[in-house]
Amino acid sequence: MRRLVQFGIAVATVAGLVALGAPAALAGGNGAQTFTQHDHNVTDMIPTTNPCTGDAGTLTETYNDVFHGTINKTGSWFTGTIEGQFLFVPTDPTKISYTGHFATWFGDENNLRNDVEHSTFNVHGTGSDGSTLIFHDNAQATLNANGVVTVSFDHAVCG
Repeated sequence: MRRLVQFGIAVATVAGLVALGAPAALAGGNGAQTFTQHDHNVTDMIPTTNPCTGDAGTLTETYNDVFHGTINKTGSWFTGTIEGQFLFVPTDPTKISYTGHFATWFGDENNLRNDVEHSTFNVHGTGSDGSTLIFHDNAQATLNANGVVTVSFDHAVCG
């Protein structure tokens, strides 16, 4: 599942960069460029591990996403939300499979003085044995104008 977070952030970053290459609208006449991108019913299969059990397996996810970005001469602001359904099937068939819902959000804000990156990720699943999988991750990093990290945390909780 942690790979799902990394995957979501990678998708968001790539989608944002691709969208920036498309024609962008001028926002309010101040030279800012902005874009919004929506994707629906995207399906991916990726090898990963269950963050709560460590079991290796395959994650199949079907999701919708929206990415938004604005860039001007003093900085940029990007956000992305990915939400959908998942199925995790462990490589070892004697282990528990999980199916359920996930949602993740990230934000990136930067200007001439600082850069802030933050994300949140939530998973709620039901196991093939009737058990419940709950996972939450909350992360943030803040850098000053010199590129020095002044705040950094990544809190992950399995329940």
